[in-house]
Amino acid sequence: MDVLSDAIAAMRTGQPHSSRQDKYAPWGIRFDASAGAGFHVVLQGSAWLIPSDGDPVALGPGDVVFLAHGRGHALASDIDVPLEEVRLDQGTDLTELPSVQGSLKRTPTVLLCGAYWLDRARAHPLLAELPEVVHLPARVGAHRTLRAAVELLGVELEEPQPGSDTIVTSLLDTLLLYILRAWWQRERHGQGHPTGWSAALADPGVAAALRAIHGDPSHPWTVQELGARGGLSRAAFARRFTTLVGEPPLTYLTWWRMTTAGRLLRADDTPLRLIAQRTGYASEFAFAKAFKREYGVAPGQYRKGVS
Repeated sequence: MDVLSDAIAAMRTGQPHSSRQDKYAPWGIRFDASAGAGFHVVLQGSAWLIPSDGDPVALGPGDVVFLAHGRGHALASDIDVPLEEVRLDQGTDLTELPSVQGSLKRTPTVLLCGAYWLDRARAHPLLAELPEVVHLPARVGAHRTLRAAVELLGVELEEPQPGSDTIVTSLLDTLLLYILRAWWQRERHGQGHPTGWSAALADPGVAAALRAIHGDPSHPWTVQELGARGGLSRAAFARRFTTLVGEPPLTYLTWWRMTTAGRLLRADDTPLRLIAQRTGYASEFAFAKAFKREYGVAPGQYRKGVS
């Protein structure tokens, strides 16, 4: 997997959910803070996104917004309409979201709303640095793959067919990747120089090292070997990696190994010996010692706690 896909997989839990909603003004919904990350797409009409902190954002047809940090927010036909409370959790049925319904003679605002459930205890820094609101306005010719995913998802939700449950889940996974890719591409090509993980993924030397680490975390990587992947000397690579990623290469390697181990322990009953091998440890004992140092509990206790 690539770095972006890995970052999402490391945090994802449960199944994503979504719904298609027709709203007739005046209407307003307030979403409480939750452990998830949410998205909204305006298919038709207009709406206001009202974040918990910051100015309201006007949304038009084709606009996509992504709220990565699970903070409370509202959607409304106008910024001063009454808001009905909604609490999002993994049991919420998004097909039954309330709204204040106005005259049915008016043209509705048609929305796609969805949520992804995340384990924030091991938040990848690539996602942690996202702003509270990622707003991707509709522009002709921009983000064509994202628009295609939105259209397909909208069709499946409007007219469910045999197999739609599986298709919708896959499209939601795809949509999340396209949203994040569109954001980082915009950051990379915006005014000024990209910073943080946008810069790290755009830097050939650092990106090559990150792909190597994520592609084979079990390999006994050295700083020199990782630098050589991007054609850099050991010292130059170490400085550049630390500046852009925020920590030295081998520190990030250890963090990613432990994050991978946690994901494997949550997923199934794979023997600890195999998890140790997949994360670069010569023995189960060495792995268990490193894991307890990172998580504060032994691997077996961690697995029991999340099973």
